[in-house]
Amino acid sequence: MGFRSGRLRSTLLAVLVVGAVVVPLSAAARPETPAPAPARLAQVTAATLDDAYAANRANAAEAARMAERYGDRDRAAALRELAAPARRLLAFDGRGAGRAVEVFGDVARAGRIAVLVPGSDTSLDTYKRFRAGAVALHERLGRRAAVVAWLGYETPGTVSPEVLTSGRAQDAAPALRDFVRQLRGLNAHARVSLLCHSYGTVVCGSAAPGLAVSDLVLFGSPGTGAASAADLHTTARVWAGRGRGDWIADVPHARAGLFGTTVGFGTDPVSPGFGARVFAAGDGGHSDYLKPGSKALDSIARIVLGDPPEVTHA
Repeated sequence: MGFRSGRLRSTLLAVLVVGAVVVPLSAAARPETPAPAPARLAQVTAATLDDAYAANRANAAEAARMAERYGDRDRAAALRELAAPARRLLAFDGRGAGRAVEVFGDVARAGRIAVLVPGSDTSLDTYKRFRAGAVALHERLGRRAAVVAWLGYETPGTVSPEVLTSGRAQDAAPALRDFVRQLRGLNAHARVSLLCHSYGTVVCGSAAPGLAVSDLVLFGSPGTGAASAADLHTTARVWAGRGRGDWIADVPHARAGLFGTTVGFGTDPVSPGFGARVFAAGDGGHSDYLKPGSKALDSIARIVLGDPPEVTHA
C-alpha cells in the first residue's frame, strides 16, 4: 500500500507539472507596465516612519501616472488606491508584478505585530484581496496589535511550474528575514507572529531557521518543504490550520524528483506526524481564512494576542 501510495503521489505530481508548464506556454506573455524605481530611503526608524510612508505614496502615485499613460487602466486604478493619503506603505515597488508592504496600526509602539505572507497569484493587480484580509485581521485584533501585509516577493502563478517548487520561496526568504530584522529595529519589544497562507507557507518554511518570531502560523498549506515542525529549526511555536472546504487537502503532500527538479513540499502541516499545534479553522475554503466572522480568523487572532485557541493535536 505504501508503494502504491507513493506511485500515486508521483503520478499526480507529474500531471500537475505538465499542466503547469503547458498552460503558461500556450498564452502570450503580458507586456510589463512601466514604473519608476523605488523611492530611495535611508534606514527607516520610528522617527522617520511618516517620511517613509509619504515617499512610498508619492512613488505609487508616479507609478499610477505612468501606468495611465501606458494605457494600463486597471494597474493605474490599483496604484491610485495605494497612493491615497491614509495609506501607510513601508515599502513599494511598482515594477513588474510589484511589491508592497503596508502597515495597519502603530507598528512602532504595538505590543504585538502580525506579518501576513501571501500565496500564489498575489501582485499589485490583485493586492486588494490580500489587503482585505489584513484589514479584517486588524479590526479583529483592535488597537492591541499592528498588522503588516508583506507582499515582499514575486509570487508564483497558481497554474505555473514555479508553484510546484521551492524556487520562488528560497528567493523570497532572505527578504523576509531582512524585513523581520527591520521590524525589530523599529520595535524591539513587540511579539511578532508570522502568518503564512498557501505558497506563503513555503516562503516561511524557507525563512524559518533563526527567524526572531514568537509564532509561525501556517494555513491552507501545500507543505513547507520540511518533514516536520522540528525540521524548520525555529524557536517559534508552530501552528497549522486547514478549513474543511479547502481544496488544498486534495493536493498530494509529497516531494518527488521529476524532470530534473524536486516538486512538491512534503508533509502535510496539519497531520499528526508534522508536529504543529493544529487549530480549528472552520468550514471555509482556501481563500476564507481571514474572512470577517470566520472561525479561522478568530483562531489566528487569538494566537497573535497570546490567547491561543484549543489545539486538536500537537
